[in-house]
Amino acid sequence: MSGFSPEWLALREPADHRARNEAARDAALAHLKGKPAPRLVDLGCGSGSNLRALAPLLPDGQIWRLVDADPILLQAARVALCAWADRAEPGEGDALILWQGGKRIEVHFEEADLARDLDAVLDRPADLITAAAFFDLVAPDWLAQFCAGLVARRLPLFTVLTYDGNERWSPPHDADAAVLAAFHAHQTSDKGFGQAAGPGAFALMDRAFRQAGWRVSAGESPWRLSAEAEAEAQLIAALAQGAAGAVAETGLVPPADLASWLASRRVAQTCEIGHMDVFAAP
Repeated sequence: MSGFSPEWLALREPADHRARNEAARDAALAHLKGKPAPRLVDLGCGSGSNLRALAPLLPDGQIWRLVDADPILLQAARVALCAWADRAEPGEGDALILWQGGKRIEVHFEEADLARDLDAVLDRPADLITAAAFFDLVAPDWLAQFCAGLVARRLPLFTVLTYDGNERWSPPHDADAAVLAAFHAHQTSDKGFGQAAGPGAFALMDRAFRQAGWRVSAGESPWRLSAEAEAEAQLIAALAQGAAGAVAETGLVPPADLASWLASRRVAQTCEIGHMDVFAAP
């Protein structure tokens, strides 16, 4: 999978945490309610943002397995979690024991290529599989295999921030439609799993779980960013830069039009990026 820097993940984390859909989140929390020492597996964990969002809402004694193919991000997760926790100490093996808000959180770190090692990751005990901003990067065939694997193992899924293709920038720019179409074309390029599902990922997951007879709670989780907040202005500028870079790779937008769009978008007043959150269980 294409790499993401710890700096980018840190910049987006506050927006990620604000955007989460409450209905899908509450359904996932209800599933874990009353489970002693719930076991969670976070796929494509990055720097551990998903744990930091969910752990304060979960029972004491929770056990996490953070899975990523990038050892640099796994180390970044370890460092960021130690800084986030009230107290941290080494556990058995590579484990990290955190205390946060009076809760004990046990964290294990696993380097794995999910394009190749998915079954090995899913075969180990878990009460909930989680992921954030991940499934729009994988191929439809891989996603179908993943959903079938969860159904066969009766493993519930709570995933957040799957890009749905909807974007609104203000003020408008003449090249908005062309740039978004080119960006979507780039989103479906190979991110390490084959040609990616991109904005179609949510529909594929939703259909797979419903056809299996699972209950699904899903809802929108858009980023709503305003340049009035300095941190959000920085994120808007970074999003514009990243999108322009991706669009440039496609060659679908004339360079002059793209340069004009980027200059406008780096200082946009507001930006909304659409996502979907999903909880699915037998």
